[in-house]
Amino acid sequence: MIHRNDIRIRDPFIYTDHEQECYYMYGTTELEPGSLAAGARFAVYRSKDLEYFEGPKVIFDGAKIGFWADRDFWAPEVHFYNGRFYLFGSCRSADQLRGTQIFVSDTPNGEFTPLTEQPITPREWECLDGTFWVEDGIPYIVFCHEWTQVGNGEIWAMPLTQDLKQAAGEHFLLFRASDHPCVSEHRGRAGVYVTDGPFLYREGERLCMTWSSFYQGRYLVLESESNSLRGEWKHGESKFSFDGGHAMIFQRLDGTRMISLHRPNIADEERPFFHEY
Repeated sequence: MIHRNDIRIRDPFIYTDHEQECYYMYGTTELEPGSLAAGARFAVYRSKDLEYFEGPKVIFDGAKIGFWADRDFWAPEVHFYNGRFYLFGSCRSADQLRGTQIFVSDTPNGEFTPLTEQPITPREWECLDGTFWVEDGIPYIVFCHEWTQVGNGEIWAMPLTQDLKQAAGEHFLLFRASDHPCVSEHRGRAGVYVTDGPFLYREGERLCMTWSSFYQGRYLVLESESNSLRGEWKHGESKFSFDGGHAMIFQRLDGTRMISLHRPNIADEERPFFHEY
């Protein structure tokens, strides 16, 4: 068993398993020392109390199957849909742009396999941090179009077929990073604004999103809301003052709503952080 304060992880994503009465933690775990570069495997930790964890257990190893991507396996998150578990994770290779790939397994800690040969996000775009959302019975991937390609980072949505294997319509823009008043230019570079880690949840009639960007050098959790994916998005301030982000919302086994994120946003020092939300 390992304490959470001893786990270096970015983008921690929690899946609460009520049947097994435990939690699974996914995230960017194959990190190189002193760097955000990562290897070509996804792994999971298992916990009963969100303090002490078993693992990590490798759930996908790209090298074993000759997978197209060979580096930067970032920000996996797992969603239960139509009786199976789907992992959305971002990766790239030396000659192919970063994209979000969907993987599938019958269990949350089992062996995941690629659902398709190529990423589901547009191949001519630099994309990352795809998340899953179902609205009016239609499954969507919501993802970031990278600031590294467009300057002003963007968040897009794209409807998927019911088997999640291909697009079921055109992708559409939700908003740009600079639309949020709490986002500043990244590292002083003119016109450069970051979008990271969108996560969606419902609160009454409101569709809520947490995502991350930078404000005066600090990585932070931001909030935006709409009445639907295609509605008008309004933006609120961050609830936290510390340096940390790429958050998601989950419920503890006792029903308490929690936020999960990594903090601080410093290579080698990142740790999972959970707090009532």
